[in-house]
Amino acid sequence: MDKFYNETLHKLETVINELEIETDCPIKRIEAVIHLIVNSLSEVKEFVIKKGFKNIDEEIRFFKYHKPAIVSKLIYYNAIYKIETKKPYGVKPVKKYLNDELKKLKRYFDNNLEFYKYYRTNNSFIDDKLFVRGKYDIKLSLDTVYFETDHRFSTSHDYKAAKIIANDQIQVYIEDQLHNTAYREKSTDLPNLNWTGSKTALIEMIYALHSQGVFDNGNADIKVIAKTFERAFNVDLGDFYHTFMELKSRKINRTKFLDSLRDALIRKMDEEDEM
Repeated sequence: MDKFYNETLHKLETVINELEIETDCPIKRIEAVIHLIVNSLSEVKEFVIKKGFKNIDEEIRFFKYHKPAIVSKLIYYNAIYKIETKKPYGVKPVKKYLNDELKKLKRYFDNNLEFYKYYRTNNSFIDDKLFVRGKYDIKLSLDTVYFETDHRFSTSHDYKAAKIIANDQIQVYIEDQLHNTAYREKSTDLPNLNWTGSKTALIEMIYALHSQGVFDNGNADIKVIAKTFERAFNVDLGDFYHTFMELKSRKINRTKFLDSLRDALIRKMDEEDEM
């Protein structure tokens, strides 16, 4: 089971990373990612129903950690899809909208505080009630979704575990959006600049600046630099580290964009000298 699951998860995450880099439209990218996750989940479900588990420990491990890792991605991307498609126009309405979304996460946390504590502290004393199929205790704060799912592939709390993982990621996403909104609010007197070159080109330049140590005397983290560029130029760079690995693997011209920048600047200087 572990081997099949790890291979499926690795394949899924690899394709998601590729989509993050290649697809410019956020909505279309999310739609494609959701489709991939649903397919992966179907493959895992088919395997579980067909093969089963060697013992209770393997079953608990799967429903406590493995399945939630995939389902949390589905919850996360579905939530982001809803946030993006329902987002209003205008800085102030967007700010209120995003803060309301944060309040929803807080309410879920408050309503499930005991399970949050249990799961995050990696307790296991009632795992046989929470993460084994066919067992449930109505007193343990069950989500209605449990009664509507296929019990061959569900336990009373695997969805709740996935929800915890997803909500942490959703919170980071919303807070990042709020940060971007606050930045736009402070700079309304300036025109917005949108990066219209390729994402690969921008990532190449970001890594070059990081390597040169031009930010904070060379102490700035690459993630901070990348996020700053994303906010400044309204671009989502996705898994920029993966893109950098692809740049490193180029056989020829690994600094294609930087070379073109140098050539363009020299050409401009030469043209102005001739005037």
